[in-house]
Amino acid sequence: MANQVEPKLIKPLFDELQQERFVTVATVDHESGGPNVSAISWTLAKNEETIYFAVDNRSRIIQNIIKNNKAVINVIANESTYSISGVATIKEEKLEGVPLKLALIELTIEEVRDVMFYGSKITTVPQYDKTYDKVAAARLDKQVMDAMKKA
Repeated sequence: MANQVEPKLIKPLFDELQQERFVTVATVDHESGGPNVSAISWTLAKNEETIYFAVDNRSRIIQNIIKNNKAVINVIANESTYSISGVATIKEEKLEGVPLKLALIELTIEEVRDVMFYGSKITTVPQYDKTYDKVAAARLDKQVMDAMKKA
């Protein structure tokens, strides 16, 4: 059913956000004031009201959040598309236990909105393939997800 609004994550979304997955993050661009959308994969629902995500310290997402802390994560899951909006803060400038300089962002959820158009459902969720060293990618993914779980 489309266009339902919740104040926190519903159980299927919480469950889906317990592992790395494709999502997009929308922020307000710090220079233009317009929308800025980025694709990321390191996300973790810490609880029903909080989502963590990790990005490179040089990411435009960081500069955008510093200037305007409103953000939206778009997730395709549970046969639908969800817009999860809230206030983003930089929880850690350098995520511990990870060899890359990644920042940990905390999104405090204000609204979870089912934004799938009426009379339809998602039949296949987006999938991606890491194009660099598969062993190194798997090791890094585990390090990042473990560090986020400890934060």
